[in-house]
Amino acid sequence: MEKHGRELVSPPEDAISRARFSLHSNKLLVSSWDSSVTLYDVDENVARVKFSHPTQPLDCCFLDDFNGLSGDSDGTVRRYNFSTQKEDILGKHEALVNSVEFSEVTGQIITGSWDKNLRFWDARVADGSERTAVHKCEQPAIVECMSLAGYYLVVASGITTINIYDLRNVSRPMQERRSPLKYKTVSIGCYPNHLGYAIGSVDGRVALEFFDLSESLQTNSYAFRCLPKSRNATCSLSAAVNAIEYHPIYGSFSTGDNDGYCLTWNGEKKKMLYQYPRYPSSIASLSYNRDGQLLAVASSYTYQGDEKMNETTHIFIENVNDAHASIV
Repeated sequence: MEKHGRELVSPPEDAISRARFSLHSNKLLVSSWDSSVTLYDVDENVARVKFSHPTQPLDCCFLDDFNGLSGDSDGTVRRYNFSTQKEDILGKHEALVNSVEFSEVTGQIITGSWDKNLRFWDARVADGSERTAVHKCEQPAIVECMSLAGYYLVVASGITTINIYDLRNVSRPMQERRSPLKYKTVSIGCYPNHLGYAIGSVDGRVALEFFDLSESLQTNSYAFRCLPKSRNATCSLSAAVNAIEYHPIYGSFSTGDNDGYCLTWNGEKKKMLYQYPRYPSSIASLSYNRDGQLLAVASSYTYQGDEKMNETTHIFIENVNDAHASIV
């Protein structure tokens, strides 16, 4: 019987909202409903720095290996200095912030909120300085989730609205679309080749879309129900797809759902490549490291998962080989 990868020590005490690898090392940043943001050294399996404050961080990301960000339940966007172990407030929204991204291409920090706004911040702000956003983009509804690849930012708001931005000109969306899925979008992953994106919904479906509106590419768009190869009686046919993460080298993608399944897919050939053993609780977040040899799987209660699932919190680090992810 297959086993899970190694577990990180000292996992958060409450549900995990996000786990992200650095783009430059095997450091992992994890935000949790226990009001913490923790920096892990995955190679050494140790929690290096833990920040705690009164509010709940709902998303997190790296600025670089020495600094990070979170979006919080009180509307604040916080910055963390891992070397000094200090935090400060970059800025604020008028409602909770559930999406945070940093573009290494443009140097922009982008945040999405339930105040129906995207805000763009200058990453060069000095520590300790709070300022207003450089730019603000109103959305038709609350921001549900977003994903970034190169110059493209894909934002889901409300039930079916998908707005696509070019970060070189964020005055208006490059494209305004409706999701091909019937139910609310809860996860997005952009293709590593910057040609399109995948979205996951609360009813267990995934849709693959292309930025290019030409008929030749649009005919390749499709949707499918994200189901494991085998299910027991406790698994549903419509477990929400909480996470979509693309392999940085191969271009395959992995999905994590509320039933505790992590599945890897070949989008081009429309088939499953690999199914990890079922995790003890819902999959809250997934993240590949920079070379795709490791996959962080955050398994925890997600507040909308199966109540019968285990509520314990785990962070598993899976070793990824060609059989798990290669589409060749």
